[in-house]
Amino acid sequence: MDAAVLSEPGTPRLRQFDDPVAGEGQVVLEVRCAGLNPVDLAVASGRFAVPVPYPSVAGREGIGVAPDGRRVYFSGPVAPYGSLAQRTLMDSRALFDVPDGLDDGVAVALGIAGLAAWLPLTLRAQLQPGETVLVLGATGVLGTIAVQAARLLGAGRVVAAGRDAAGLQRAEQLGADAVVDLTADDLPGALREAAGGGVDVTIDPLWGAPAVAALQAANVGARHVQIGNSAGREVTLTPDFRQTMTSLMGYTTRHVSLADQRTAYAAMTAHAARGEIVVETERIALAQVEDAWARQAAHPHHKLVVVP
Repeated sequence: MDAAVLSEPGTPRLRQFDDPVAGEGQVVLEVRCAGLNPVDLAVASGRFAVPVPYPSVAGREGIGVAPDGRRVYFSGPVAPYGSLAQRTLMDSRALFDVPDGLDDGVAVALGIAGLAAWLPLTLRAQLQPGETVLVLGATGVLGTIAVQAARLLGAGRVVAAGRDAAGLQRAEQLGADAVVDLTADDLPGALREAAGGGVDVTIDPLWGAPAVAALQAANVGARHVQIGNSAGREVTLTPDFRQTMTSLMGYTTRHVSLADQRTAYAAMTAHAARGEIVVETERIALAQVEDAWARQAAHPHHKLVVVP
């Protein structure tokens, strides 16, 4: 079969790869599309906690067709198989149904990125109706979904923060009450002003200086959920955040139960099927996987979807 194959750390290449064969409790899926994410590049580089056998097929998530004809979302194929191929191998218990009529690209965007937007709000921060939510990195795919999720989950005010002007305008169109340019001279002050006083919940895929500013803009009892570190791995924190009794929380989907993931995915896809969550996507042929890989590394502000 055609597949994006990793023979060493780095960029996968289009190659022929042996077809998967299902063992006990496993199923072979026909891949309709695969989603690209920052984690795919991290895994392929060897910098991530997930070990990579060589050769192996790149990619961690996609939309496929099961042998019984169901259209399903899948994540974490059985090594050495991945999502960037014509077929892949999955644990049969780890498949999420996709609603009829929902676009494949949107369905895959609500997987890794969507779960990392929705579950930090519900499972970790336990967002309460009327609270103010700050989304850092709101111009990326995760951030775009988080802005919409916060609104759907009952936030009283949603603040979108990022560096891309067009992306911030898009965030306003999708439900943000205010936007903040992360290059502002007084970023904590700008965040407090946009929040109308202070922030109750922060969704943070950036870390670095934006995280420090968000902590300085927190209300008493705020929850800061740390998801990623695209703005830097290290920060210098003073103990001032204890004055607001802010909780600094880590989040990773791999420690969330499949039951909770499935429930969250079903909720998001139901909203998307009704047009209540919108995600911009772009399809790229599997034959162009090297170009797609380079574009993902350049941080596109929409979901790249690879089609076999």
